[in-house]
Amino acid sequence: MEIHVVSAGESLWNIAQMYGVDFQTIVDANQLPNPDQLVIGQALVIPVGGRVYWVEEGETLSSISERFQVPVEEIVSFNNIEYPNNIPTWFRLYIPSDYRQKPAVDVGAYVDLGITGEESPQYVDEVGQYLTYVQIFSYELNADGTLTPIDDQAIINTALANQVVPLMVITNLENGAFDTELVTTVLQSEELQNRLLDEAIAIMDEKGYLGLDFDLEYLGAQNREQYNDLMRKARVRLDERGYFLSSALAPQVEPGMPGVLYEGHDYAAHGEIADFVFLMTYEWGWTGGPPMAVAPLNEVRRVIEYAASVMPNDKIMMGIPLYGYDWTLPFVEGVTRARAIDHQEAIRLAAEHNAIIEYDTVAQSPFFNYVDDEGQEHEVWFEDARSMQAKFDLVKEFGLRGFYYWVLGWEFPQNWLLIDANFTVNKRV
Repeated sequence: MEIHVVSAGESLWNIAQMYGVDFQTIVDANQLPNPDQLVIGQALVIPVGGRVYWVEEGETLSSISERFQVPVEEIVSFNNIEYPNNIPTWFRLYIPSDYRQKPAVDVGAYVDLGITGEESPQYVDEVGQYLTYVQIFSYELNADGTLTPIDDQAIINTALANQVVPLMVITNLENGAFDTELVTTVLQSEELQNRLLDEAIAIMDEKGYLGLDFDLEYLGAQNREQYNDLMRKARVRLDERGYFLSSALAPQVEPGMPGVLYEGHDYAAHGEIADFVFLMTYEWGWTGGPPMAVAPLNEVRRVIEYAASVMPNDKIMMGIPLYGYDWTLPFVEGVTRARAIDHQEAIRLAAEHNAIIEYDTVAQSPFFNYVDDEGQEHEVWFEDARSMQAKFDLVKEFGLRGFYYWVLGWEFPQNWLLIDANFTVNKRV
């Protein structure tokens, strides 16, 4: 898979000719709604079976072979080269991407039944081949330690049919927000902790869940040790049934970070107790904040570096957003609310308003500005093939267990192709 960034004056036909790929192949891979209207700065994935390399002056197949660690005979065979000792400058080569074995990773994705509802099983079915886990969001905790039931049997069955592990997600959400008082009531009581685990395991046994994921947020320092104790109890009881245990943790970059969001999450303890942890490495750019990348790579890297210093790398699942935001300018704190959009809508907006997509090389994220029909200026940050590849490279660099997405339901066809080009996805059912 090659990533091509559209330049001024390029057409899809030109790009197809450049890579020696059928026009329709590019259309299908990127699900382009209007192939005749490309956007300057738009990233396209080009299915070429390897990476494209243009021979530079003075290079030979031997030097190229050494550079990419691919045998000369593999390059010759892959490109049907008749005269390997006479390769002209700027000759186009395909470097096989599958010569070396792709790293195997776990891939997860949250599904918010409150948003996608009856369509949720369909989303899992469409991308199930790329998933190890699906985190079904969510069973809401009540103050008496019980759980509010949800209609999840269909999505559990769909997950299992695709060899995807269904994970039961428990949250302390109340009226759409994470509630500190609610979770404190339960965590500070051994009786209520036990009732919570009793009910959760009964549901798992009945419905076919294979793992439990705690997403308890805004706990505060007063619940840090109690949360660790709940995890330890869950570990013992889940081990009896062979179930997975995981937790979702707020993004921390150093020990002792202040704030109710961070203080209740003990990275080292969860890294020791859980099978794996979902690090929420997104929402730097958020609906109530100023325009910026949702998951800037420089910030994500800081979280991964800290996490890797206190827990095993092979327990870390890095979070990746499948969405971006469209801000109306000027941004006014406490007033402006950005609108969440997916990759396909971002490209459509850029094309509709003749915007040029730029790329922030520090955040490793694309963005653009446009003026709507009412004359208001907008700023859009989103994810594209380049930003995803940068995140995948970070997963490889640290040898992480894998990565996961928040949340299924957003359209981003390039992403799934890039998974296949970079990794082998583990199946644990």
